[in-house]
Amino acid sequence: MPSDAFPNIAVVGAGAVGCYFGGMLARAGNHVTLIGRPAHMEAISRDGLFLDGLRVHEHIPINVSTSLEAVRGAAIVLFCVKTVDTETAARAMQPFLVPDAAIFSFQNGVDNVDRILSATGLHAIPVAVYVAAAMTAPGHVTHTGRGDLVLDRRAAHLAALFEAAEIPCKISDAIAIELWTKMAINCAYNAISALTRSRYGPMTAFAPVLDILERALAETVAVARAEGVALNEPAIHDAAVRLGSDMSGATSSTAQDIARGRPTEIDSLNGYVSRRGAALGIPTPVNDTLYALVKLLEHPR
Repeated sequence: MPSDAFPNIAVVGAGAVGCYFGGMLARAGNHVTLIGRPAHMEAISRDGLFLDGLRVHEHIPINVSTSLEAVRGAAIVLFCVKTVDTETAARAMQPFLVPDAAIFSFQNGVDNVDRILSATGLHAIPVAVYVAAAMTAPGHVTHTGRGDLVLDRRAAHLAALFEAAEIPCKISDAIAIELWTKMAINCAYNAISALTRSRYGPMTAFAPVLDILERALAETVAVARAEGVALNEPAIHDAAVRLGSDMSGATSSTAQDIARGRPTEIDSLNGYVSRRGAALGIPTPVNDTLYALVKLLEHPR
C-alpha cells in the first residue's frame, strides 16, 4: 500500500516531460501511474518505460492508463498536458481527484494555473521545468539535457520527494519571475528551432540568429515588466546563452510538434507575448513575426 514516503502519483499527459519525471519518480520507488496516448501506454504496459537518459538507461516498470479516471486516489498529480488542452483536461480529471491532491503544472507558459482555476476552481501549483526530452519510439523517452525543477515555496515540503528521485529542485519565493524567465527563453528558442529545424547549439553559435534570439528575449522581458514582473534582462540573457551550451543537442517542443503534425503551444509562448504586448502598448515585432510564421507552418494553406 502507498505510504507517506511513497505516495500515489499520477502523471496527466504522459508525453516526453511526463514520462521522464514520472519514470524517475517510479525508479525511486514511488507509486506512479502514467496517463497518456494509447500507443505509448500499450508499449509501456508490455515492456515498461524505456528511459534512455544521460545517466539512466533502463526499462522501468510503471502503471499506465489511457483514462483520466486513473487520477483517482493520487495524492500528487503532475499536470503535463499541452497548453492547448489545459482547460479540457483539468475539467475531465476534476471529478476523480481526492480533495487535497497537490496538482503541479509542469507546463510551458505563464498562465496555466489561472486557466485551471478559472475552469475548475482547482488551485494548481506552478513549476518551472527545465528538461530536454523526446518520445523517440512508443514507450521510449530519450533524455538529452538537464532535468531540474523550480518549485513554488508552497511546495517546498515536497522537494525531498523529487530530490530522492535524482531530480534537482530549487525553491523560489518569486515563482512568477521563474515562469517568465523560462517563458523568455522559450520565446527565444522554440519558434526558431521549429522554423529552421535547428538544435540549440548552432542557433547561439550563428550571430544573425543569436541577434533575433536576443531581440525576442528583450521584448518578452519588456512585456513581463509591464505586467509587474521584474525580470533581470542581463541575467536572463546569460541564462539563455548558457542553455544553448548546456542543451546544445536539443530541439524545441515546438519543433517536435511540427515534425509530428501536432498542434503546437505557440499561442502560449510567442503568441501570448504578442497579445499581451499589444494590450499593454509594448511593441513586440520579433515575437509577432515568429508567432505568425509558426502558425503558418502549423496550418499550411
